[in-house]
Amino acid sequence: MERIDPLDICAGRGSAAFSAAPGGAPEMHRRPLDPRLDGLVTDIVDYREHGRALRLSPEMAPLIVPLVISFAEPFEIALGRAPGRGDRYWSFTSGLYPGFVLINSAGGAECVQIDFTPPGAFRFFGLPMSEIAGRMVTLDELGDSGIAELRRRLADAPTWRHRLDIAETFVLDRLLVSEPGDPAVEWAFGAILARRGHMRVGDLAHRLGWSRKHLNARFRNEIGIGPKAVARMMRFNRALALARRGGGWADIAAECGYADQAHLVREFREFAGRPPTSLLAGRP
Repeated sequence: MERIDPLDICAGRGSAAFSAAPGGAPEMHRRPLDPRLDGLVTDIVDYREHGRALRLSPEMAPLIVPLVISFAEPFEIALGRAPGRGDRYWSFTSGLYPGFVLINSAGGAECVQIDFTPPGAFRFFGLPMSEIAGRMVTLDELGDSGIAELRRRLADAPTWRHRLDIAETFVLDRLLVSEPGDPAVEWAFGAILARRGHMRVGDLAHRLGWSRKHLNARFRNEIGIGPKAVARMMRFNRALALARRGGGWADIAAECGYADQAHLVREFREFAGRPPTSLLAGRP
């Protein structure tokens, strides 16, 4: 299978849209992951703010499932709209969402974020991904004693290096003993990514010898949403990645399989909340 550029999968992850609040820029620490996590985890990051706040920082249909474990101030996060004070979250996860997410912080957030691929999340959490798709789920709602203990250990860690060690070891140990997903579903998900969203659901079902209904049901269980939505998200992420590299909109629309430029604009409005020219005015 063709290796996928991570930028194409997570292109919708917005660079921090900082407000003018005083203070230094956030610290982000990461390092190469254990190769055994390939295809299951895309990133583990230690993140610390030093006064600069996030203001409507966007996440636009990324094909990852984050686990955020916080130790300081909460984030304000809302799906498909601007967040308010009633949208505060400390430690949480959230499944795939075919739309945009907006994030605020007050400048004092501190957390470890583990980004899973959907197949990796299914194995790690050990629950139907449809239960967390398109919603914010706190650690209390998860009711996972192992993750609760991980949070306590991370909070007590003296340095970011210790935190990354603890987080990676915990994730690796759990994934190594977890039940794998259905190889047919993992193949179908990988095929959509490898084809950059140029994959008909009917063709996938035919290749597997399944009905479209059965394929959709299995996808929702293990991935969280249906294969058609995944394909649309992949095409959007590919288009966004190409646009950030400076491509022209007509060429991008053709390369990513949109019927025309108007079709691309409609997809951007749904997945990013605004048209592409507005979104990339500064090409972050």
